[in-house]
Amino acid sequence: MLRTVLIGSCVSVQGTFVRQLANGQIAVQVGDKIYSGFPITAKAA
Repeated sequence: MLRTVLIGSCVSVQGTFVRQLANGQIAVQVGDKIYSGFPITAKAA
């Protein structure tokens, strides 16, 4: 499942969901790297 996370104030990364972290962040994998950040939720159109 692809998920998008916000890293910093304006950088987002989209990758494969890895795990939910205790602080509310999630981890996603892009290639061989794992990034963690706050999930971006979909907005209704």
